[in-house]
Amino acid sequence: MASADLREELDCSICLSTYTDPVMLRCGHNFCRVCIGRVLDTQDESGVYSCPDCREEFQQRPALMRDFALCKIVKNFLHKEPHQEEITGICCTYCVDSPVPAVRSCLHCEASLCDKHLRVHSKSPEHVLSDPSTSLESRKCSVHKKILEYYCTEDATSICMSCSLIEEHNGLKMESLDEASVKKKKKLTNVLYKLIRKREETEERIQSLEERRRKAQEKAAGEAERVTALCTDIRRRVDDLEKKVLSEISRQEKEESLSLSALIHQLEIKKDELSRKMRHIQDLCSKRDPLTVLQEKKTGDLCDPEEKGGDEDTGGHDTQPHDGDDVDVAVISHTLHTLCDVISGIRSGIYVVSPTDILLDVTTASNNLLISDDLKTATWTLEKPKRPKTAERFQDYNYQVMSRRGFTSGQHYWDVEGSRSGDWIVGMCYPSIDRRGRQSLIGYNNKSWNLRRCNNRYSVSHDSELMQLTDKISSDRFRICLDYEAGQLSFYELCDPIRHLHTFTATFSEPLHAALVVYDCCLTIKKT
Repeated sequence: MASADLREELDCSICLSTYTDPVMLRCGHNFCRVCIGRVLDTQDESGVYSCPDCREEFQQRPALMRDFALCKIVKNFLHKEPHQEEITGICCTYCVDSPVPAVRSCLHCEASLCDKHLRVHSKSPEHVLSDPSTSLESRKCSVHKKILEYYCTEDATSICMSCSLIEEHNGLKMESLDEASVKKKKKLTNVLYKLIRKREETEERIQSLEERRRKAQEKAAGEAERVTALCTDIRRRVDDLEKKVLSEISRQEKEESLSLSALIHQLEIKKDELSRKMRHIQDLCSKRDPLTVLQEKKTGDLCDPEEKGGDEDTGGHDTQPHDGDDVDVAVISHTLHTLCDVISGIRSGIYVVSPTDILLDVTTASNNLLISDDLKTATWTLEKPKRPKTAERFQDYNYQVMSRRGFTSGQHYWDVEGSRSGDWIVGMCYPSIDRRGRQSLIGYNNKSWNLRRCNNRYSVSHDSELMQLTDKISSDRFRICLDYEAGQLSFYELCDPIRHLHTFTATFSEPLHAALVVYDCCLTIKKT
């Protein structure tokens, strides 16, 4: 609207178009240089000159002063204002000398009008104005050739006055085009609001997914970096183990080679001596003089080796190489076990996502256990805390406690550190485990699994089926890993490298809680 008002202010009152090279008279009114020049030319005959706007008279032909400020305003306006003909491509029907953009079209006259001709156009009701259009016939009834004025809501079609009187539309609900348009715009506005909400929800969803994608990429990058580091470490360990084994094989080969070389040298000497004796005996046998043969009885060359019970040169025993493998397979076996432990440690590092925070549940703790303030340590004590006997609390001689949290899915791990003295049990159990009697001890029923230290020996058990661990354990820290869906509960020794001890396989049917049992010692859940 402001642009249209400004355009009117920049129109010449003579040509009704935007100023072209605007000039100003002494009275202050502006005109196009060409337009005011033509007016003054017609006034030359009378000799009386006047302003076309204010009618102020001048005794002489007034000088035309160029209005530089107005020129700049017109130039900027024409530069910024989009040309109507470029937008619609429709020009005024009545401007035949030069094309002027049309601003409205008259359906009655079937003509397009510019600003100048619109101001002088008839304002009577039958002259219906619309946006500039080249197809004015589409705004009229195809049957009666009259302007479309009504909208039949039941037939959903636009009709003229004559159509509303015929039987086809008689009695049907009619609305004016403006009224029908307002109602449709209202519906479209409601649809627009819904679409806007949908788009906003979609944008929020996109942002949420992009955030998830970013986090997934960061997590994948972190995991890739961690796996790369782990693989680099295992390659280093494998290389070190390979060098160690090859060095051991080389050392054993050298020792064996030196031993065999010395034995071969001794046997070569023995062979030469035997050959000499053979030649002497052969020479003696070839003699014909009986006395000469008999006189050789006292020489050592005629002695039977079997009669002496051995060889005098070797002390009665020949040195023979040992039977079986020349390389000590125990070294290689130990190396392979070490490699398996490294791989097990890497598997535990890859597939277990993050450490789980375990807090002990005091309501389940036996009366001979002290639970630390941070709910991380269970300590055996003779001074029994005064706790009420409840259905959740372990009774009798089982000095044990469960965790608050239970796991029904996913992969989890937690670490525990035990005392160097005393006996203890770590493991997991169902919340439905008995709380009284021997059948409630962790690992001695079908609802729990354990790793046990007893008399400085280690074992694992489930449902009272105990299996001793033969490997020597020197660390005080252990890791318990749970893969609920896979049905695996694993125990590891936290040494360098981490060493797998045992894995239980089962189909878990209840939540699994961590459990600690201590006898004359303490157990602490460590932060990793």
